[in-house]
Amino acid sequence: MKLLWIILPLFILSAAADSSHTAESSDESLSRKVDEYVAAEIHREKIPGLALGVMRNGKIIKAQGYGLCNVELDVPVKRETIFQTGSVGKQFTATAVMMLVEEGKIALNDKISKYVAAAPVGWKDITVRNLLTHTSGIPDYGSDENTKTKKIIDLRVDYTEEELVHRFAELPLDFAPGSKWSYSNSGYVILGVLIHKVSGQFYGDFLQQRVFKPLHMDSTRIISEEDIVPNRSSGYRLIHGELKNQEWVAPKLNTTADGALYTNVLDMAKWDAALANRALLKKTSFEQMWAPVRLNDGTTYPYGFGWEIAQAKDHPILEHSGSWQGFTMNFSRYLGDKLSIVVFTNLDSEHSHPAKITHDIAAIYVPELQNEEKAQTN
Repeated sequence: MKLLWIILPLFILSAAADSSHTAESSDESLSRKVDEYVAAEIHREKIPGLALGVMRNGKIIKAQGYGLCNVELDVPVKRETIFQTGSVGKQFTATAVMMLVEEGKIALNDKISKYVAAAPVGWKDITVRNLLTHTSGIPDYGSDENTKTKKIIDLRVDYTEEELVHRFAELPLDFAPGSKWSYSNSGYVILGVLIHKVSGQFYGDFLQQRVFKPLHMDSTRIISEEDIVPNRSSGYRLIHGELKNQEWVAPKLNTTADGALYTNVLDMAKWDAALANRALLKKTSFEQMWAPVRLNDGTTYPYGFGWEIAQAKDHPILEHSGSWQGFTMNFSRYLGDKLSIVVFTNLDSEHSHPAKITHDIAAIYVPELQNEEKAQTN
């Protein structure tokens, strides 16, 4: 009998070790497949450099750099390399707003005229919720298609917050607030002004104090091309097949709340873990942020507060993409699979497609997703 009790624990330990070894071997095999896929995509899209982070159950299982973060100096991308977020930064702006909501300093249904002195009469029905969900009707200053917004903002000019609001206020609304959905960077710029007004802090300082420092996101910050930023990459454009440096943008326009952040794979993994653990905000706040917006007619649109809401083969996804100054990014969280993937590139959005890359990599880890087009949840 004693021999049985000796052998049994050894058997259990051996089985556990085999299971652990199998899991590690599986991850290594999948990692090699990902490397092969990314190398092919970089070659096909002519992407100078790419950084990838794969998180499972809130922990990094792969963090890898590919190609060059600086072509002129021949510097390779590594996991610490800093990229720009573009509009992925909107989820941090939305988080800051919800912190102020929880503190009773803002209400989602407040009219923005309560906080924005320069709000014109046409904005009288626009709420904070409308700005968060892109249902305000305020035209997108960054749109190439909307003729109303042409030349309303000169990217070579430094504007104050007040000047930006005044310029947006000159534009007629695209639709009545809450009646439609239309992406508006202008709305998130105004949210940054609102955060400043209510908290007494520039929104970037608010994020640094209330979000980045508590989560030890030590490499994440507002864009500054003047400061010395370790591990910063360079952004590029393809012009008639020839690689060019990113275009110059006025410094203050690189500090607005529609997505002007630096970060890297390692810090995004910390952010993903915080989201998984419902850190910083109450559960009810996250539920509001991740719910499709309800329009005036009762229909919904698959966008929350700084998050796109989608699914693939009944796998729910929260995600967002971003592009700015020769950088692109995508961050997708496959909720039921407890799998999150972040992809950064340093090539313009016309030529690099990080959302596609993210979804394809997800399908390597979750084979059910293979050959499945992402569908938005209505």
